[in-house]
Amino acid sequence: MIDSQRLESIVSEAGRIAYDLWPGAGNELDAWEKRPGDPVCEADLAVDAFLKRELGILLPSAGWLSEETADDPARLGNDLIWLVDPVDGTRDFIRGRTGWAVSVALISGGRPLIGTLCAPARGETWQAMAGQGAYRNRRKLIASMRKEFAGSRVPAHALPKTDADLVAVDQPNSIALRIAMVAADEADLVATVRWGFEWDIAAAGLIAREAGAAVSDAHGGKLHYNKRDPRAFGVLVSAPDIHEAAVERLAARVAAAQ
Repeated sequence: MIDSQRLESIVSEAGRIAYDLWPGAGNELDAWEKRPGDPVCEADLAVDAFLKRELGILLPSAGWLSEETADDPARLGNDLIWLVDPVDGTRDFIRGRTGWAVSVALISGGRPLIGTLCAPARGETWQAMAGQGAYRNRRKLIASMRKEFAGSRVPAHALPKTDADLVAVDQPNSIALRIAMVAADEADLVATVRWGFEWDIAAAGLIAREAGAAVSDAHGGKLHYNKRDPRAFGVLVSAPDIHEAAVERLAARVAAAQ
Protein backbone atom coordinates (compact mmCIF):
# COMPACT_ATOMS: atom_id res chain seq x y z
CA MET A 1 0.00 0.00 0.00
CA ILE A 2 1.37 3.43 -0.91
CA ASP A 3 2.25 5.85 1.88
CA SER A 4 -0.30 8.59 1.12
CA GLN A 5 1.18 11.02 3.64
CA ARG A 6 4.60 10.65 2.08
CA LEU A 7 3.12 11.18 -1.37
CA GLU A 8 1.38 14.34 -0.17
CA SER A 9 4.66 15.59 1.29
CA ILE A 10 6.54 14.91 -1.96
CA VAL A 11 4.01 16.74 -4.13
CA SER A 12 3.88 19.63 -1.66
CA GLU A 13 7.67 19.95 -1.82
CA ALA A 14 7.50 19.87 -5.63
CA GLY A 15 5.07 22.78 -5.41
CA ARG A 16 7.47 24.66 -3.15
CA ILE A 17 10.34 24.13 -5.60
CA ALA A 18 8.20 25.56 -8.40
CA TYR A 19 6.92 28.45 -6.28
CA ASP A 20 10.47 29.44 -5.35
CA LEU A 21 11.17 29.96 -9.07
CA TRP A 22 7.84 31.57 -9.95
CA PRO A 23 8.09 35.18 -11.24
CA GLY A 24 4.83 36.01 -9.46
CA ALA A 25 6.72 35.69 -6.17
CA GLY A 26 9.40 38.09 -7.39
CA ASN A 27 11.83 35.48 -8.69
CA GLU A 28 13.92 35.61 -11.85
CA LEU A 29 13.28 32.72 -14.22
CA ASP A 30 15.00 31.16 -17.20
CA ALA A 31 12.47 30.19 -19.87
CA TRP A 32 12.71 29.15 -23.53
CA GLU A 33 10.80 27.21 -26.19
CA LYS A 34 11.27 23.49 -26.81
CA ARG A 35 9.73 24.18 -30.21
CA PRO A 36 7.81 27.20 -31.52
CA GLY A 37 4.80 27.84 -29.31
CA ASP A 38 5.81 25.23 -26.71
CA PRO A 39 7.34 27.02 -23.69
CA VAL A 40 9.39 25.41 -20.95
CA CYS A 41 11.28 26.86 -18.01
CA GLU A 42 13.77 25.84 -15.38
CA ALA A 43 10.95 25.08 -12.93
CA ASP A 44 9.59 22.37 -15.27
CA LEU A 45 12.94 20.62 -15.24
CA ALA A 46 13.68 21.08 -11.54
CA VAL A 47 10.28 19.72 -10.48
CA ASP A 48 10.51 16.87 -12.98
CA ALA A 49 13.90 15.75 -11.65
CA PHE A 50 12.73 15.99 -8.03
CA LEU A 51 9.54 14.02 -8.62
CA LYS A 52 11.25 11.33 -10.70
CA ARG A 53 13.72 10.72 -7.90
CA GLU A 54 11.34 10.88 -4.95
CA LEU A 55 8.40 9.03 -6.50
CA GLY A 56 10.82 6.37 -7.72
CA ILE A 57 11.96 5.86 -4.13
CA LEU A 58 8.38 5.86 -2.86
CA LEU A 59 7.22 3.19 -5.31
CA PRO A 60 10.15 1.54 -7.13
CA SER A 61 7.87 -0.85 -9.06
CA ALA A 62 6.08 1.97 -10.90
CA GLY A 63 7.02 3.16 -14.36
CA TRP A 64 7.35 6.81 -15.35
CA LEU A 65 5.81 9.08 -17.98
CA SER A 66 6.29 12.83 -17.78
CA GLU A 67 6.06 15.79 -20.12
CA GLU A 68 9.68 16.72 -19.43
CA THR A 69 11.33 13.26 -19.57
CA ALA A 70 12.18 11.32 -22.73
CA ASP A 71 9.67 8.51 -23.02
CA ASP A 72 10.97 5.04 -22.16
CA PRO A 73 8.86 2.30 -23.82
CA ALA A 74 9.74 0.02 -20.90
CA ARG A 75 6.88 1.73 -19.02
CA LEU A 76 4.44 -0.30 -21.12
CA GLY A 77 5.45 -3.39 -19.17
CA ASN A 78 4.40 -1.80 -15.86
CA ASP A 79 0.93 -2.16 -14.40
CA LEU A 80 1.69 0.86 -12.19
CA ILE A 81 3.01 4.10 -13.63
CA TRP A 82 3.52 7.65 -12.42
CA LEU A 83 2.04 10.16 -14.85
CA VAL A 84 3.41 13.65 -14.24
CA ASP A 85 3.16 17.19 -15.55
CA PRO A 86 5.77 19.08 -13.50
CA VAL A 87 4.21 22.50 -14.21
CA ASP A 88 0.85 22.36 -15.96
CA GLY A 89 0.09 25.85 -17.20
CA THR A 90 3.65 26.92 -17.99
CA ARG A 91 2.48 30.05 -19.83
CA ASP A 92 0.75 31.37 -16.71
CA PHE A 93 3.77 30.35 -14.64
CA ILE A 94 6.21 32.27 -16.84
CA ARG A 95 3.96 35.36 -16.86
CA GLY A 96 3.67 35.39 -13.07
CA ARG A 97 0.01 34.39 -13.10
CA THR A 98 -1.51 31.89 -10.68
CA GLY A 99 -3.11 29.48 -13.16
CA TRP A 100 -0.56 26.66 -12.88
CA ALA A 101 -0.19 23.46 -10.87
CA VAL A 102 2.02 20.45 -10.30
CA SER A 103 0.07 17.40 -11.50
CA VAL A 104 0.81 13.84 -10.34
CA ALA A 105 -1.24 10.70 -10.99
CA LEU A 106 -0.61 7.05 -10.22
CA ILE A 107 -2.05 4.83 -12.95
CA SER A 108 -2.97 1.19 -12.35
CA GLY A 109 -4.03 -1.03 -15.22
CA GLY A 110 -4.62 1.96 -17.48
CA ARG A 111 -6.86 3.77 -14.98
CA PRO A 112 -6.03 6.56 -12.50
CA LEU A 113 -5.71 5.25 -8.95
CA ILE A 114 -4.45 8.43 -7.25
CA GLY A 115 -4.50 12.02 -8.48
CA THR A 116 -3.11 15.13 -6.85
CA LEU A 117 -2.64 18.74 -7.91
CA CYS A 118 -0.55 21.26 -6.00
CA ALA A 119 -1.27 24.91 -6.87
CA PRO A 120 0.81 26.84 -4.31
CA ALA A 121 0.23 30.24 -5.94
CA ARG A 122 -3.46 29.67 -5.14
CA GLY A 123 -2.92 27.99 -1.79
CA GLU A 124 -4.64 24.86 -3.10
CA THR A 125 -4.00 21.14 -2.87
CA TRP A 126 -6.40 18.82 -4.70
CA GLN A 127 -6.47 15.08 -4.01
CA ALA A 128 -8.43 12.01 -5.02
CA MET A 129 -8.15 8.26 -4.69
CA ALA A 130 -10.30 5.92 -6.75
CA GLY A 131 -13.46 5.11 -4.84
CA GLN A 132 -12.69 7.47 -1.96
CA GLY A 133 -13.90 10.88 -3.13
CA ALA A 134 -12.09 14.10 -4.03
CA TYR A 135 -10.88 16.93 -1.82
CA ARG A 136 -9.47 20.45 -2.03
CA ASN A 137 -7.51 21.51 1.03
CA ARG A 138 -9.08 18.48 2.79
CA ARG A 139 -12.64 19.64 2.12
CA LYS A 140 -14.77 17.15 0.21
CA LEU A 141 -15.77 18.22 -3.29
CA ILE A 142 -19.15 17.83 -4.97
CA ALA A 143 -19.03 18.51 -8.69
CA SER A 144 -21.43 20.62 -10.69
CA MET A 145 -24.84 18.97 -10.98
CA ARG A 146 -26.25 21.36 -13.58
CA LYS A 147 -29.30 19.99 -15.42
CA GLU A 148 -29.57 22.40 -18.38
CA PHE A 149 -26.86 22.80 -21.02
CA ALA A 150 -27.72 26.42 -21.84
CA GLY A 151 -26.16 28.74 -19.30
CA SER A 152 -23.35 26.33 -18.42
CA ARG A 153 -20.24 27.95 -16.97
CA VAL A 154 -17.15 27.37 -19.12
CA PRO A 155 -13.59 28.51 -18.27
CA ALA A 156 -12.79 30.74 -21.25
CA HIS A 157 -11.41 34.18 -22.04
CA ALA A 158 -14.14 34.52 -24.68
CA LEU A 159 -16.74 32.24 -26.24
CA PRO A 160 -17.48 31.87 -29.98
CA LYS A 161 -20.87 32.91 -31.32
CA THR A 162 -21.85 29.26 -31.63
CA ASP A 163 -21.59 29.02 -27.84
CA ALA A 164 -23.41 32.25 -27.03
CA ASP A 165 -25.79 30.33 -24.78
CA LEU A 166 -22.90 29.49 -22.42
CA VAL A 167 -21.28 31.65 -19.74
CA ALA A 168 -17.53 32.37 -19.64
CA VAL A 169 -15.80 32.19 -16.25
CA ASP A 170 -12.16 32.58 -15.21
CA GLN A 171 -9.77 30.47 -17.30
CA PRO A 172 -6.44 29.40 -15.79
CA ASN A 173 -3.85 28.30 -18.34
CA SER A 174 -3.63 24.90 -16.63
CA ILE A 175 -6.10 22.44 -18.15
CA ALA A 176 -5.83 20.46 -14.92
CA LEU A 177 -7.09 23.42 -12.89
CA ARG A 178 -9.90 24.00 -15.38
CA ILE A 179 -11.01 20.39 -14.99
CA ALA A 180 -10.76 20.73 -11.22
CA MET A 181 -13.11 23.72 -11.42
CA VAL A 182 -15.89 21.33 -12.48
CA ALA A 183 -15.04 19.13 -9.48
CA ALA A 184 -15.43 22.18 -7.21
CA ASP A 185 -18.69 23.36 -8.85
CA GLU A 186 -16.93 26.49 -10.13
CA ALA A 187 -17.58 25.47 -13.75
CA ASP A 188 -20.08 23.16 -15.43
CA LEU A 189 -18.19 22.20 -18.56
CA VAL A 190 -14.59 21.97 -19.77
CA ALA A 191 -13.73 20.70 -23.24
CA THR A 192 -10.77 20.62 -25.59
CA VAL A 193 -10.96 19.61 -29.24
CA ARG A 194 -7.34 18.85 -30.08
CA TRP A 195 -4.67 16.29 -29.45
CA GLY A 196 -3.31 16.52 -25.91
CA PHE A 197 -1.35 14.26 -23.61
CA GLU A 198 -2.19 11.88 -20.80
CA TRP A 199 -0.16 13.85 -18.27
CA ASP A 200 -2.37 16.90 -18.83
CA ILE A 201 -5.57 15.26 -17.66
CA ALA A 202 -4.97 12.11 -15.57
CA ALA A 203 -4.83 13.59 -12.06
CA ALA A 204 -7.52 16.23 -12.59
CA GLY A 205 -9.74 13.76 -14.43
CA LEU A 206 -9.75 11.46 -11.41
CA ILE A 207 -10.45 14.39 -9.08
CA ALA A 208 -13.43 15.41 -11.22
CA ARG A 209 -14.76 11.87 -11.51
CA GLU A 210 -14.48 11.24 -7.78
CA ALA A 211 -16.36 14.49 -7.16
CA GLY A 212 -19.20 13.20 -9.35
CA ALA A 213 -18.48 14.74 -12.77
CA ALA A 214 -18.67 12.94 -16.11
CA VAL A 215 -15.20 12.55 -17.69
CA SER A 216 -14.46 11.42 -21.25
CA ASP A 217 -12.51 12.19 -24.38
CA ALA A 218 -13.94 14.67 -26.90
CA HIS A 219 -15.98 11.87 -28.54
CA GLY A 220 -17.60 10.95 -25.24
CA GLY A 221 -15.53 7.75 -24.94
CA LYS A 222 -13.50 6.42 -22.03
CA LEU A 223 -10.01 7.71 -21.39
CA HIS A 224 -7.16 5.21 -21.18
CA TYR A 225 -3.67 5.77 -19.80
CA ASN A 226 -0.17 4.36 -20.25
CA LYS A 227 -0.78 3.76 -23.94
CA ARG A 228 2.06 3.34 -26.41
CA ASP A 229 1.04 6.70 -27.89
CA PRO A 230 0.46 8.93 -24.83
CA ARG A 231 -1.82 11.30 -26.69
CA ALA A 232 -5.57 11.63 -26.27
CA PHE A 233 -7.97 13.44 -28.58
CA GLY A 234 -9.53 16.05 -26.41
CA VAL A 235 -11.13 15.87 -23.00
CA LEU A 236 -14.69 16.58 -21.93
CA VAL A 237 -15.55 17.06 -18.26
CA SER A 238 -19.00 18.20 -17.21
CA ALA A 239 -21.95 17.88 -14.92
CA PRO A 240 -23.35 14.39 -15.69
CA ASP A 241 -26.72 15.58 -16.98
CA ILE A 242 -25.24 17.86 -19.65
CA HIS A 243 -22.51 15.51 -20.87
CA GLU A 244 -24.53 14.08 -23.77
CA ALA A 245 -25.53 17.56 -24.92
CA ALA A 246 -21.88 18.65 -24.74
CA VAL A 247 -20.81 15.70 -26.93
CA GLU A 248 -23.46 16.71 -29.47
CA ARG A 249 -22.37 20.36 -29.38
CA LEU A 250 -18.77 19.36 -30.04
CA ALA A 251 -19.40 16.70 -32.69
CA ALA A 252 -18.92 18.90 -35.77
CA ARG A 253 -15.80 20.52 -34.29
CA VAL A 254 -14.37 17.12 -33.42
CA ALA A 255 -14.96 15.86 -36.96
CA ALA A 256 -13.33 18.96 -38.46
CA ALA A 257 -10.30 18.75 -36.17
CA GLN A 258 -9.35 15.15 -36.83
